[in-house]
Amino acid sequence: MTRDEQPRDVVERLGLPGLIDVHTHFMPQNVLDKVWAYFDAVGPLTGLEWPIVYREEEERRVALLREFGVLAFTSMLYPHKAGMARWLNGWAADFAARTPDCLHTATLYPEPEATAYVGRALDDGARVFKVHLQVGAFDPNDALLDTCWGTIADAGVPVVIHCGSGPAPGKFTGPGPVARLLARHPRLRLIVAHMGMPEYTDFLDLAERYEGVRLDTTMAFTDFSERLAPFPVAELPRLRALGDRILLGSDFPNLPYPYVHQLHGLERLGLGDDWLRAVLHGNAAELFSPATGR
Repeated sequence: MTRDEQPRDVVERLGLPGLIDVHTHFMPQNVLDKVWAYFDAVGPLTGLEWPIVYREEEERRVALLREFGVLAFTSMLYPHKAGMARWLNGWAADFAARTPDCLHTATLYPEPEATAYVGRALDDGARVFKVHLQVGAFDPNDALLDTCWGTIADAGVPVVIHCGSGPAPGKFTGPGPVARLLARHPRLRLIVAHMGMPEYTDFLDLAERYEGVRLDTTMAFTDFSERLAPFPVAELPRLRALGDRILLGSDFPNLPYPYVHQLHGLERLGLGDDWLRAVLHGNAAELFSPATGR
């Protein structure tokens, strides 16, 4: 690799048709502005500055992903209070309709209306859900969500769930709430965001225990995150063994480093080109087939 290497160079070197990134953020601009304001102020939480490299207009952000060689991506969005999720789902459905390489994304929140709008999102073609336990500050085992989880599990639709305690813990983060959720809904296809950072070992345990659990690489293994929450070297053999459960995620556009650095972080683990090909494309292509199998 070279300092000026681009994501597409990694794609070509590995002989891949492209990347599939299961953790990218597109949302209404007024919501994104608030997210960016959070990251602008996140230094006091982490002790590290968080300059957003890709603070661009929406059309340019989509174009950048395509330039990087990303074949399919998501519009991860999430509510922080009741009354937001239905509106966000409407926006995401429209975004997916006008952005064919975006996997139609939806979200939820524990509220009486959740059962209805989750069902509607699935009927409208949602391919993936996003849940953020830190920002939403809710227990995934809330009774208001029980029917939703059952419906999503029956549909076989994956849920990207931010449940680790990084970059700052929340009341319902950590492996405990997710373990209880999976005990009640073992068929759920959960994609643990950020590899479960910093509780990597606990979430690897859950991936070994439940066939539907996967982990995304978002920000893990990068210089930025290794300073905050280094991945334990002792777990690399398990990471290799679970190679069919690991999916590329980036957190684009909210990155404090160039997109290619996530790919380099994965390469320098030394787990081999076959492992990389699966993580960067193959695993997600199989999970979301046929939409991403090109």
